[in-house]
Amino acid sequence: MNSSVIVFPGSNCDRDVATALTKLQFKNKMVWHKDNVLPKSDLIVIPGGFSYGDYLRSGAIAAKSNILKEVIKAANSGCLVLGICNGFQILIETGLLQGALLRNKNLKFISKDVHLKIINNNNNFCKKYKKNNIINLNIAHNEGNYFTKKDHLKELEDKDLIAFKYCNKDGLVNESTNPNGSISNIAGILNNKKNILGMMPHPERMVDNLISNSDGVELFTSILN
Repeated sequence: MNSSVIVFPGSNCDRDVATALTKLQFKNKMVWHKDNVLPKSDLIVIPGGFSYGDYLRSGAIAAKSNILKEVIKAANSGCLVLGICNGFQILIETGLLQGALLRNKNLKFISKDVHLKIINNNNNFCKKYKKNNIINLNIAHNEGNYFTKKDHLKELEDKDLIAFKYCNKDGLVNESTNPNGSISNIAGILNNKKNILGMMPHPERMVDNLISNSDGVELFTSILN
């Protein structure tokens, strides 16, 4: 399967994603933000980092880059698109996903491992997980507090477009298990066609038991199979 990782000035998780994809047998290419042509891709990943130094607003400048025009075209044609952390912020800025990512509720940068509950496994990103399974991934962000209007939140719930929620090791989902203030503990959402996933946690950091855990592997192998 062919994958492309988009690289911006300030990206710092692009190589981590590329390493994870290559390890799991994707044929990956790195794509610079100024490029006007997107390689043939089954999966496009917009990685984490601080694109353009997070000037103006996280993801705002990156969303206007040359290559994002091609990413939007590919996404609208059904290509799988995964936005991780800053990539999620960029997807929000492009309008491919709805809502906003605000400052964390404690107004501090958060870097730690968190537990996530699998809310929807009926999609190409999560089908290797079991619904309501608890996984452990890493977060590292300053603006990860997902917010959306009540009517859109209802739509996300009614259409089963919430992929992950923050929880504890026992699967409890409430304010005490919410690291950043996200509405309804949301950690990741899908678009209506379920070919676009935006998530704040980093699955690419959890693909090797020697250095962390392997809870991110199933996300990538879901895409492969």
